[in-house]
Amino acid sequence: MEFEFDSAKDAVNQAKHGLSLADFAGFDSTPVVTIDSRIDYGETRFRAFGRIAGSGHCLVFTMRGEAMRLIGFRRARDKEMRRYE
Repeated sequence: MEFEFDSAKDAVNQAKHGLSLADFAGFDSTPVVTIDSRIDYGETRFRAFGRIAGSGHCLVFTMRGEAMRLIGFRRARDKEMRRYE
């Protein structure tokens, strides 16, 4: 699957979470994916929770055609991982 992201959003993500959107290469196993319905974004956004090298991570994304548009990438909280595992 093709990944794409905005370079300005990547800089914000790096400053806020210490992770680059470019670092996302996939989860170790099939993630749990939920629709992010907390607010109306004007598009369907998803949150995926999974593990990378044993650590819980959360990826926020939307689909743009065949490409996965990455919006946010961070370490997941333990509570989130317990909820979604």
